[in-house]
Amino acid sequence: MGEGDRLVLEGMQFFGHHGELAAERELGSRVFVDVELYADLARAGESDSLTETIDYVRCHALVREVVEQRQFNLIEAIAENVARALLQELPATSVRVRVAKEPPIDGVISRTAVVIERGRRGAVA
Repeated sequence: MGEGDRLVLEGMQFFGHHGELAAERELGSRVFVDVELYADLARAGESDSLTETIDYVRCHALVREVVEQRQFNLIEAIAENVARALLQELPATSVRVRVAKEPPIDGVISRTAVVIERGRRGAVA
């Protein structure tokens, strides 16, 4: 994974109700997501046609749906579900998902984040 053509959506921000603590789930917080979708984009580059590539508008909508419409205890679970949704609906061979949030920690820390990479079952990434 991590080689070849890819579509990148970075800096997405959503508001979700995730976390282990009841206050996190009740109050909610911003969730930051970056995704990289790996696919052969040569035909899209040659044809200049949306039908030959990954629709980033649909990608954004799928990420938004996972983050805003569901609740998870862990950012790892958010990332896993984002990866699963993207691989189920879009023609990518693999994805890299980074999910971050501002943690309820007594101290100075901007965000905590996880990065996962997942491939389509049976695909060579």
